[in-house]
Amino acid sequence: MKKKIFLGGLLGVVLVGGIIFAADHIDAPAVTGPGSTSPGNDITDVYAFQSPADNSKMVFVVNTQGLLSPSASATASFPSNVMYEINIDNTGDNVEDLVIQCLVQGGKMRVYGPVAVGTPGLTSTVKTSGPSTEVAVTAYGGATINTTTNANGTRIFAGPRDDPFFFDLVRFKEVIAGTQPGFRSPGVDTFAGTNVMSIVVEVPKTLLGSAATINVWAETKSK
Repeated sequence: MKKKIFLGGLLGVVLVGGIIFAADHIDAPAVTGPGSTSPGNDITDVYAFQSPADNSKMVFVVNTQGLLSPSASATASFPSNVMYEINIDNTGDNVEDLVIQCLVQGGKMRVYGPVAVGTPGLTSTVKTSGPSTEVAVTAYGGATINTTTNANGTRIFAGPRDDPFFFDLVRFKEVIAGTQPGFRSPGVDTFAGTNVMSIVVEVPKTLLGSAATINVWAETKSK
């Protein structure tokens, strides 16, 4: 099966070795601009880090749909017309060499890859011929946390999680406006009590190539 997917949004470049990340809660053009579509297109944060439980594996996290209240979290879902694509550059040229493609099919999150990219750029073809992993989306407040591991060691999770990004938005606005000289200590987490829809993919490093450093970024692409 081949399916064309078109660019909906992009966030962040993460350099693995340390962790560099960016946050962007509900202000992507696809969500707020003219003809805006689903909040499911909106990436809030992208994380990439070595697994604390197993240093032979890397963990990639794409969080979406920021600022979900508990009631909104109970009904939030991943839209079926959006693909979440994790791009991995292992040659240092800032062009994706590998992709991990995540999309809902049949009510479950299906993850393809890591697999070699076809044609880099704004459109993608779903790599159904590559390795795949499928997991039921974990329900908000449920007792069961659903994870699945495939034969090549890729482990995945999808569902609502507490937003891990700490940011004092009120004081940030005051600093920008010139009414405060700097941030307070301790800060006040504006995102406390809110959730995100999260996709977590743990991958053996052997599937990512031999480079000591990789560049990582994520996109949402919709039909």
